[in-house]
Amino acid sequence: MKRIPDPPLPLLITGIAGVAGYNAFRHFHARFPGQVIGTRRKDNWPLDGPGVAACDIHHHDGLRRLFDQYQFRAVLNCEGTCKLKSCEMDPWLAWRVNVVGIQNLLEVLDRSTRLVHLSVDLVYSGDQSGGYRETDPPDPVTIYGKTMAQAERWILAHRPDACVLRISLPMGPSFNGHAGAIDWIESRFKKNKPATLFYDEYRTPTYTDCLNRVCQAILSRPVAGLYHAGGPRSLSLYQIAQIINRVGGYPPELLRGCLRHEAGPMPPRAGDVTMNSGRLRDALGFEPFAPWPLDERDLPDHRDWHRHRIRPGSPRLIFDRLCRGRPNA
Repeated sequence: MKRIPDPPLPLLITGIAGVAGYNAFRHFHARFPGQVIGTRRKDNWPLDGPGVAACDIHHHDGLRRLFDQYQFRAVLNCEGTCKLKSCEMDPWLAWRVNVVGIQNLLEVLDRSTRLVHLSVDLVYSGDQSGGYRETDPPDPVTIYGKTMAQAERWILAHRPDACVLRISLPMGPSFNGHAGAIDWIESRFKKNKPATLFYDEYRTPTYTDCLNRVCQAILSRPVAGLYHAGGPRSLSLYQIAQIINRVGGYPPELLRGCLRHEAGPMPPRAGDVTMNSGRLRDALGFEPFAPWPLDERDLPDHRDWHRHRIRPGSPRLIFDRLCRGRPNA
């Protein structure tokens, strides 16, 4: 496997309560102990431990004090409020974290500090047939997507040397056990509650350990601009839930499906927001992401696939097969 150079240190990782940030913090903190700080919001007190700092990115003075204390040479920004309904109900909350937070970050950053920012595929509506490239203009349908698109524009305008990675669904464990695609869906099944997912919302999920490796590679080299960082396999949210249901050995009747328009207008849902990540592959010189799921036997081919159990499933297998990938270097 190709060795990835070390990132500039000390390193700040913001937003470690989210799946991408949580797994990135665990990855970098284990490899560079004492040189990596992760931030969580002040009210998220259960998330604590070595290297964890309570700091709200939208509070300028607190962010400034953190930078003065540690003199960061690199920042991986994973911060963002992504609960779709909450953002629709309180647009100012989404703007404060997703846009004002970025403005604060850019103000306290030294010009020599390496900046990598994680955006999202939901800057697109998904009204076309997917396979979005970086040249396709954003047309988000949600407040979340609109604020993330604005944050992208702000970073690229004020720090052209920074790198913006649009990610899709990061597949790995979460801090609280119910954030992210895997943990939220499995949390429903564990409680013997139904989970309803969409037949017609498509994403390009990635293993978090693959995403960690990509972030380290981007942090360690002068790659600038906008890049798509989605996996090579397109799956609907319903198919993702099928995989979790069958691999986890949960009752198949707990999984339900519907079309987006059947769920009502709140919050708005995107369609096929799958991304083409060829530009990122070319910049890195290796295939950035293993397909999720890695084992093709875990790939649904019809809507009742999860009802047919060829091999036994268990919650442990979800971690082994759906939370850990092998990058194809």
